[in-house]
Amino acid sequence: MSLTTSLYIFGAKYLYLVALAIAGVSFLRMKRDKQKELILLTIISFPLVFIVLKIGAYLYFDPRPFVVGNFNPLVFHEPDNGFPSDHTILLSSVAMLFVIHYRKVSYILFALALIVAISRVYVGVHHTVDVLGAFLMSIVVIALSHITLSHFKIYNQVWQK
Repeated sequence: MSLTTSLYIFGAKYLYLVALAIAGVSFLRMKRDKQKELILLTIISFPLVFIVLKIGAYLYFDPRPFVVGNFNPLVFHEPDNGFPSDHTILLSSVAMLFVIHYRKVSYILFALALIVAISRVYVGVHHTVDVLGAFLMSIVVIALSHITLSHFKIYNQVWQK
Protein backbone atom coordinates (compact mmCIF):
# COMPACT_ATOMS: atom_id res chain seq x y z
CA MET A 1 0.00 0.00 0.00
CA SER A 2 1.36 3.41 -0.96
CA LEU A 3 1.99 6.24 1.47
CA THR A 4 -0.69 8.33 -0.27
CA THR A 5 -3.29 5.61 0.19
CA SER A 6 -2.32 5.21 3.83
CA LEU A 7 -2.75 8.96 4.38
CA TYR A 8 -6.21 8.89 2.79
CA ILE A 9 -7.19 5.97 5.00
CA PHE A 10 -5.95 7.86 8.06
CA GLY A 11 -7.88 10.92 6.89
CA ALA A 12 -11.05 8.92 6.39
CA LYS A 13 -10.91 7.01 9.65
CA TYR A 14 -9.02 9.03 12.27
CA LEU A 15 -8.35 12.64 11.26
CA TYR A 16 -11.70 13.75 12.65
CA LEU A 17 -10.37 12.88 16.12
CA VAL A 18 -7.41 15.22 15.62
CA ALA A 19 -9.80 17.99 14.56
CA LEU A 20 -12.01 17.42 17.60
CA ALA A 21 -8.95 17.52 19.87
CA ILE A 22 -7.89 20.84 18.32
CA ALA A 23 -11.41 22.18 18.85
CA GLY A 24 -11.38 21.02 22.47
CA VAL A 25 -8.03 22.61 23.27
CA SER A 26 -9.07 25.80 21.47
CA PHE A 27 -12.31 25.91 23.45
CA LEU A 28 -10.35 25.71 26.71
CA ARG A 29 -8.18 28.64 25.59
CA MET A 30 -11.16 30.89 24.79
CA LYS A 31 -12.37 33.68 27.04
CA ARG A 32 -15.15 32.63 29.40
CA ASP A 33 -17.86 34.71 27.70
CA LYS A 34 -17.02 33.22 24.30
CA GLN A 35 -17.06 29.73 25.81
CA LYS A 36 -20.56 30.36 27.13
CA GLU A 37 -21.77 31.61 23.75
CA LEU A 38 -20.21 28.61 22.02
CA ILE A 39 -21.87 26.21 24.46
CA LEU A 40 -25.26 27.83 23.94
CA LEU A 41 -24.91 27.80 20.16
CA THR A 42 -23.84 24.16 20.29
CA ILE A 43 -26.80 23.19 22.48
CA ILE A 44 -29.20 24.89 20.06
CA SER A 45 -27.63 24.06 16.71
CA PHE A 46 -26.37 20.48 17.04
CA PRO A 47 -29.81 18.94 17.55
CA LEU A 48 -31.02 20.98 14.58
CA VAL A 49 -28.10 19.77 12.46
CA PHE A 50 -28.97 16.20 13.45
CA ILE A 51 -32.61 16.71 12.49
CA VAL A 52 -31.65 18.23 9.14
CA LEU A 53 -29.21 15.34 8.57
CA LYS A 54 -31.99 12.80 9.21
CA ILE A 55 -34.43 14.67 6.95
CA GLY A 56 -31.80 14.88 4.20
CA ALA A 57 -31.07 11.16 4.48
CA TYR A 58 -34.78 10.40 4.34
CA LEU A 59 -35.37 12.59 1.28
CA TYR A 60 -32.29 11.58 -0.70
CA PHE A 61 -30.89 8.07 -0.90
CA ASP A 62 -27.40 7.78 -2.32
CA PRO A 63 -25.98 4.25 -2.31
CA ARG A 64 -22.34 4.19 -1.31
CA PRO A 65 -19.80 4.13 -4.15
CA PHE A 66 -18.57 0.63 -3.32
CA VAL A 67 -22.14 -0.65 -3.55
CA VAL A 68 -22.80 0.98 -6.92
CA GLY A 69 -19.33 0.20 -8.29
CA ASN A 70 -19.19 -3.29 -6.83
CA PHE A 71 -15.72 -2.94 -5.27
CA ASN A 72 -14.21 -3.21 -1.80
CA PRO A 73 -13.66 0.20 -0.18
CA LEU A 74 -10.31 0.95 1.43
CA VAL A 75 -12.06 1.17 4.82
CA PHE A 76 -14.93 -0.97 6.01
CA HIS A 77 -18.39 0.52 5.96
CA GLU A 78 -21.93 -0.77 6.03
CA PRO A 79 -23.65 -0.63 2.62
CA ASP A 80 -26.25 1.90 3.81
CA ASN A 81 -27.24 5.37 2.63
CA GLY A 82 -24.19 7.56 2.11
CA PHE A 83 -26.04 10.87 2.19
CA PRO A 84 -25.00 12.99 3.99
CA SER A 85 -21.56 12.19 5.32
CA ASP A 86 -21.66 11.98 9.13
CA HIS A 87 -17.92 12.62 9.50
CA THR A 88 -18.11 15.69 7.29
CA ILE A 89 -21.23 17.12 8.92
CA LEU A 90 -19.68 16.74 12.37
CA LEU A 91 -16.42 18.45 11.45
CA SER A 92 -17.96 21.18 9.33
CA SER A 93 -20.41 21.91 12.17
CA VAL A 94 -17.58 22.24 14.67
CA ALA A 95 -15.61 24.39 12.22
CA MET A 96 -18.65 26.61 11.68
CA LEU A 97 -19.06 27.10 15.42
CA PHE A 98 -15.49 28.35 15.54
CA VAL A 99 -16.02 30.70 12.57
CA ILE A 100 -18.37 32.58 14.84
CA HIS A 101 -16.35 32.46 18.05
CA TYR A 102 -12.67 31.81 17.22
CA ARG A 103 -12.05 32.52 13.55
CA LYS A 104 -8.34 31.66 13.41
CA VAL A 105 -8.97 28.10 14.58
CA SER A 106 -11.91 27.74 12.20
CA TYR A 107 -9.57 27.91 9.20
CA ILE A 108 -7.65 24.91 10.50
CA LEU A 109 -10.86 23.04 11.34
CA PHE A 110 -12.41 23.70 7.93
CA ALA A 111 -9.18 22.55 6.25
CA LEU A 112 -9.28 19.33 8.28
CA ALA A 113 -12.98 18.86 7.48
CA LEU A 114 -12.16 19.24 3.79
CA ILE A 115 -9.33 16.71 4.04
CA VAL A 116 -11.64 14.26 5.81
CA ALA A 117 -14.33 14.80 3.17
CA ILE A 118 -11.87 14.22 0.30
CA SER A 119 -10.50 11.16 2.09
CA ARG A 120 -13.96 9.68 2.56
CA VAL A 121 -14.59 10.05 -1.17
CA TYR A 122 -11.15 8.67 -2.09
CA VAL A 123 -11.51 5.52 0.03
CA GLY A 124 -14.83 4.77 -1.64
CA VAL A 125 -17.38 5.25 1.15
CA HIS A 126 -18.95 8.53 -0.08
CA HIS A 127 -19.78 10.32 -3.27
CA THR A 128 -18.94 14.01 -3.65
CA VAL A 129 -22.62 14.95 -3.22
CA ASP A 130 -22.60 13.29 0.22
CA VAL A 131 -19.82 15.49 1.56
CA LEU A 132 -21.00 18.67 -0.18
CA GLY A 133 -24.49 18.14 1.24
CA ALA A 134 -23.00 17.71 4.70
CA PHE A 135 -21.04 20.97 4.42
CA LEU A 136 -24.08 22.85 3.18
CA MET A 137 -26.39 21.51 5.88
CA SER A 138 -24.07 22.32 8.75
CA ILE A 139 -23.15 25.79 7.51
CA VAL A 140 -26.76 26.83 6.91
CA VAL A 141 -28.14 25.44 10.17
CA ILE A 142 -25.41 26.88 12.38
CA ALA A 143 -25.42 30.26 10.62
CA LEU A 144 -29.21 30.52 11.02
CA SER A 145 -28.98 29.42 14.66
CA HIS A 146 -26.37 32.08 15.38
CA ILE A 147 -28.33 34.78 13.56
CA THR A 148 -31.44 33.87 15.54
CA LEU A 149 -29.62 33.86 18.89
CA SER A 150 -27.98 37.19 18.08
CA HIS A 151 -31.14 38.84 16.73
CA PHE A 152 -33.18 38.00 19.81
CA LYS A 153 -30.22 38.77 22.09
CA ILE A 154 -30.51 35.32 23.63
CA TYR A 155 -26.77 35.11 24.28
CA ASN A 156 -27.05 38.01 26.74
CA GLN A 157 -30.31 36.87 28.30
CA VAL A 158 -29.15 33.36 29.08
CA TRP A 159 -25.81 34.21 30.65
CA GLN A 160 -26.62 37.62 32.17
CA LYS A 161 -23.29 39.26 31.34
